[in-house]
This record gives sequence, structure tokens and C-alpha cells, in this order.
Amino acid sequence: MATSNAIRRLSAMDTATIHESGAGTIMDGTIRLQAGTRICGPALTVLSPPGDNLMIHLAVAQARRGDVLVVQCCDPGYGVWGEVLSVAAAARGIMGLVLDGSVRDLPEMRALGFPVFARGTALRGTGKSGRGEINIPIPCGGAIVRPGDVVAADESGIVVVGAADVEAIADRAEERVRKEAAMMAQLRDGGTSVELLNLGRRGET
Repeated sequence: MATSNAIRRLSAMDTATIHESGAGTIMDGTIRLQAGTRICGPALTVLSPPGDNLMIHLAVAQARRGDVLVVQCCDPGYGVWGEVLSVAAAARGIMGLVLDGSVRDLPEMRALGFPVFARGTALRGTGKSGRGEINIPIPCGGAIVRPGDVVAADESGIVVVGAADVEAIADRAEERVRKEAAMMAQLRDGGTSVELLNLGRRGET
């Protein structure tokens, strides 16, 4: 399991840096930021049947502070998350939501500031009787997410880091940030990206 310190280090990085540092599992661009801001934390996964959000309510009730809810709802035609769940999740210290599906009450969620990443919005409501599962591997946004994987999301995208890899990827990400900072300083001093990245010779025969 990833340590809280490793997750804290990773949370300081943008998703592009995390991906370029070895986190190869990324979600497709159809799941986008809808409200709030960037998040990074261990995944609490939820598989919810079409048109029902009972499992999502149960997951919010059992979540730990700092968790990221990662939900597969199986039908984006229903708004499975809204203001009520956002208020409940924020009160429990949940970091945010990554939903392969749709939400509603978007103005209220934006006012609250609770981070939500989803495919879009849907007005149709849900039942609360269907069976589902919590803390199992699930598909989400074209990726497989396992309980305890670390999920980082921002405006650029969503990346999934296996729990065992968080420390190593945080190390590489911090080193990448240091190198990029040095390069930016050289660019500001008049250097060119062609020179610094040794691109001039690539066009030579």
C-alpha cells in the first residue's frame, strides 16, 4: 500500500509529469473536470448497476478521509451523483470523485468546490435498490482501477498509479521537475529548445 508521504509527494505533481515519470495507465479524455480542482489519493472503487446509485451512497459512508471515489455506473444516461452526495462526501473528507458516468446539480457542486471528474451531465435520476460492489477492480475511462491504486486527476487528464509504484514514480517525478526547472531557466536566458534537447542533429543525414 502506498504511504501517505508518497501520496503527498505525488499530489504536488501535475498529471503529465506523473505520466511521463512512468505511470502508463491513463483514462481517456471523455472523463473531464466538472467541478473543483486537482485531486490525488487512494482509490475506493465502486461498481454500480445502470440507473442505480445505492452502492455509491454506501461507499461514501464507508470511505476514509483522503480517498478518491472511482465509480463505474454502467450507463451515462443517469445522473448518479449530485449535490447531496457532494455535501456528504466533502463532510467525510473524501478527496474527490472520478466517475465513468454522469452527474447533475452541477452549479451547486461548483459552488461547493467538491472535485468531480465525469463524462458529463444527465437529468434522469436513479433508484436505490440495485446490487453492486465496492472495492473490486473496475473499468473506468478505459483503464482498470484497483482498490488502493493512487488516482491523480487535473484539467489535463487522469492517471492511475499502482500502489506498489507510487514511491518510485514520485522519485522520478521530482527529478523530472528539477530538470525541467533548470531547462526553463536556460530558456529564459536565451537558450533554445533545439539546443537544450539536442534536436538539431535529428534532421541531418
